Amino acid sequence: SPATAAGGDGGPPPPRLPKRLGSRRPRKPKPGRVKKLRLAITLTGLGLLALVSGVFGMMMSIAGDLPQLENKEQYAKAKNSEVFDSEGRKIGTLLSNTQRILVESEDISPYMKQAVVAIEDQRFYEHRGVDYQGITRALFGNLMPGGTTSGASTITQQFVKNALEAQSSRTYLQKFREAAYAYHLERQWDKDKILTSYLNTIYFGEGAYGVEAAARTYFGYRYPGCGTDGADPCASELAPEEAALLAGIIASPSTYSPRANPIDSGERRNLVLQRMKEQNFLTDPEYQDAAIKALPAPSEIEKPEDDSLSPYFTSWLRQQVVDMYGAGRAFGGGLDVHSTLDLDMQESAESIAYNTLAGIEPTASIVVIDNETGGVKAMVGGNDYAERPFNLATNGHRQPGSSFKPFTLITAFENGFGPGSTFASEKRVFTVPNSGGKEFFEVNNYDDIYYGTSDLVSATLHSDNSIYAELGFGDQGLGRGGPDKIGRTAARMGIDPMSFDRKPATPKPDANPAMILGGIDPGVTPLEMAYAYSTISRGGVRVGGELDSIPGSNDDLQDLGPTAISEVVLPDGKTLDGGKEYNQKELRAISEPVADSVKSILRSNVVSGTGERAQTGSDDAWGKTGTTDNNGDAWFCGGSEHFTACVWVGHFDTNTPMETEFGGLPVDGGTFPALIWSQVIQAVESIYDQRAAGEDDDGVSGSTGGTGGYVPSTGSGGSGGGGSGGGGSGGGGG
Repeated sequence: SPATAAGGDGGPPPPRLPKRLGSRRPRKPKPGRVKKLRLAITLTGLGLLALVSGVFGMMMSIAGDLPQLENKEQYAKAKNSEVFDSEGRKIGTLLSNTQRILVESEDISPYMKQAVVAIEDQRFYEHRGVDYQGITRALFGNLMPGGTTSGASTITQQFVKNALEAQSSRTYLQKFREAAYAYHLERQWDKDKILTSYLNTIYFGEGAYGVEAAARTYFGYRYPGCGTDGADPCASELAPEEAALLAGIIASPSTYSPRANPIDSGERRNLVLQRMKEQNFLTDPEYQDAAIKALPAPSEIEKPEDDSLSPYFTSWLRQQVVDMYGAGRAFGGGLDVHSTLDLDMQESAESIAYNTLAGIEPTASIVVIDNETGGVKAMVGGNDYAERPFNLATNGHRQPGSSFKPFTLITAFENGFGPGSTFASEKRVFTVPNSGGKEFFEVNNYDDIYYGTSDLVSATLHSDNSIYAELGFGDQGLGRGGPDKIGRTAARMGIDPMSFDRKPATPKPDANPAMILGGIDPGVTPLEMAYAYSTISRGGVRVGGELDSIPGSNDDLQDLGPTAISEVVLPDGKTLDGGKEYNQKELRAISEPVADSVKSILRSNVVSGTGERAQTGSDDAWGKTGTTDNNGDAWFCGGSEHFTACVWVGHFDTNTPMETEFGGLPVDGGTFPALIWSQVIQAVESIYDQRAAGEDDDGVSGSTGGTGGYVPSTGSGGSGGGGSGGGGSGGGGG
């Protein structure tokens, strides 16, 4: 029964006594549970050991990679490379596109260092690359309700990030790696070196990288001449309010731009000043005085101009140094780059071009090459580098017109023709190959003037398109394969094969007959033309320098080019590459008799042909005019005893016809280009003679008489005309 079940005798169950605390014996753990616990502890320990080992291994790996950062030239030396002319005079500083100007620690205002520490890393002088207090403070600040989001990167970490060129958005692993780098770097470098390197690399807005570029950009107007040769760097002049402005910009160059957001910029500057006062970098009166100073006005903020005395040449040379030695060494290795440029010749060429074209819109590009070495002695790439840094001399591909005809003449002489070979001067129509008889190449002479049967000397002096078209493409000349042969000749002499749609390794036949008259696409540059013409000056020998070799080239001729560099010297005075200096190389491109015959004809062209205005008073002058059929491009290229030069005249970025600029008459190769060429050649030959005689050449310049308002005599325009047709535009007259 229930009663029996409950009490055993039918009565109520005995009352239970309350348990006393702790009276129960502990149970023994089950053997399986102990094993699991031990396994968990073991695995946790192994995991921690693996984590520590992994972190240690990563730290050691990073430590092994640290020399890659330490040895970067721009951080190890903190000195820009400099460029000198052939006489040892400084041309300018070799700067990257970021215009970063490296300065030493002593050239940075103490206020600048204090301002950056005050706003970016207050414990900079206390931590060892990683600020654990800052990390903790930032973590709690970010997690607390209403807390502000902040970071804890130290100046050392920011420098490492910039040095490694890391992206703004990075993984935690990358950030950890940067922190490890920062820790190791602090063990190798002192604080001042880290801070100086940081200030040399950080971005300050307005395209200014580094504190010197920033000081010039924002405050150069307050310190006229600062940063120039013989003057203190602009960064050394910075006052507290100026340093505070720059330091405040670092966090967000766009937000705190004094140009775009002057109110935010001013508040940020004053915050930096407040922090400087709190950290005893400024007294209260100094703070009060600095906080009321005006910000730079937008009109006063100006990116510094390239300080090079020949910026177009320096921009061309710069890429060669980078290709040979890498960007780090090129811009920050403290190299002395000795170039082939002659500042006296450069200044003469610039002055002549400016004065000759004064008052008219067209501009000139000029290249002068030393016949003996292939070195560029002068390069005019435009009339204002600050306004238009595009280098017409090296990158301005334009159709050469009849100045391309010497390559046709040389090819013909190499294939059995001679100066006395005769052809009929008459209007011609050629069927373009592979057109099914539907496309034609029509050739006309200038003003439809023809000269009957003429030899190649007369045809050259008249720049007779009709005869040259027959010579280069007709059945009586080189035939339909002529353009390909002419292209190969031009390439051997120094014209880039890509100038007429060829591949350097596998030149293809070019059936475009317009090439014969200079109708090539994309065209040639003044540098190419001057260099190729210098092969004629050298009697058919193409000359270049070993320092200017084309990387990876296996073609002896392709490996030669116009020379910009003669020697590169390290800061310790040793020559780079184990003493390797300029090593002149010569290779024959055309035969000497052919070169001499062509030079003789082109000498006659200066005496009594289309190039009469190029006369210099010396029998050594020779050259050829070139004009496109719409008078959009005008050329004169030729040589003298010691130099070869090429002059192009036209509009900077258009092919606008020059119909009235030459005293009311059209501009052709025999007008401004010939006049400029004559004056430039006389100037550089005069400088050469004075150098050879050991005379004092200070201040030497060529004849620079302006001809912007020059009125030529009747009938002075060049002869020759253009052709057009399915095969491409004709090259134009002489």
